[in-house]
Amino acid sequence: MAELAQAAAAAADVYAAKSLQVSVWRTVLNWLAFFFQIFVQIIRGTPSVLSYVGFRHSSLLSPSSPQFKPLPVVELQEPPPPPPSAVHITSGAVSDAAGRLDKLTVVLDLDETLVCAYETSSLPSIVRSQATEAGIKWFELECLSSDKEMEGKPKVNYVTVFERPGLHEFLRQLSEFANLVLFTAGLEGYARPLVDRIDAANRFSLRLYRPSTISTEYREHVKDLSCISMDFCRMVIVDNNPFSFLLQPLNGIPCIPFSAEQQHDEQLLEVILPLLKHLSQQKDVRPVLYERFRMPEWFQKHGIPASGLTSSEGITYK
Repeated sequence: MAELAQAAAAAADVYAAKSLQVSVWRTVLNWLAFFFQIFVQIIRGTPSVLSYVGFRHSSLLSPSSPQFKPLPVVELQEPPPPPPSAVHITSGAVSDAAGRLDKLTVVLDLDETLVCAYETSSLPSIVRSQATEAGIKWFELECLSSDKEMEGKPKVNYVTVFERPGLHEFLRQLSEFANLVLFTAGLEGYARPLVDRIDAANRFSLRLYRPSTISTEYREHVKDLSCISMDFCRMVIVDNNPFSFLLQPLNGIPCIPFSAEQQHDEQLLEVILPLLKHLSQQKDVRPVLYERFRMPEWFQKHGIPASGLTSSEGITYK
């Protein structure tokens, strides 16, 4: 009996070891297959992963962001004395008789700013598992593509969407002192059902999709804020791609792009929200944002001269 028990125990150990080896090899093979798909799709020029490692599905999401080093949004602090300004700003802000300012208008990008999305069929399950363990909320979504099926019907795509940590609390607090506008370069068939999920409280007063963007001499799918309001004193746009707001560089906040791998991201509540609260108390947001980010100079360093930047009312580029 003792020999049988020992043999059984030994067999169980061997079985457990083999099961562990099989599990490990399956995980490795899944990752190798995933990266092989990315490599093949890069060669073909048609990546299937929506946002992973910087590649996007052109028929659904915002067009591919140009390669640039994103400007981090820093904590509020006293800025050092600025060099001689290349931009002259004449504020046109107006307040009522009691000195109260109009509500700040905050324009928010969608992909890689509030959420990130991946094509479900190409997403390894370990990415979802790690996000769940880190407390990142995610959901799967059916959305219509601009592509057509054989019968002429719109093609249905399945994507997995990860919410940036603190998203709902960010929108709730922000809506208390600002008018919210969603402005995405993604197509409506993809973006509308996604925003319906993350904005069940209807905090966005306006939603704008790719057809609302414009093409310029330097970039396509640029977000011209003049289609929302001509009052640039009290309007700001938050976008992970600075080229989206090249027409109004003094109204932009360039944020760090979000991906599912950023499990401890605190940008929305700890960095962007305090800055927006500070801006909501300013008669004109542009001098503050210019001193903080110097976006006109940044654009000029990236090949866009001052003549390519819109001079909105009260702004003069030297």
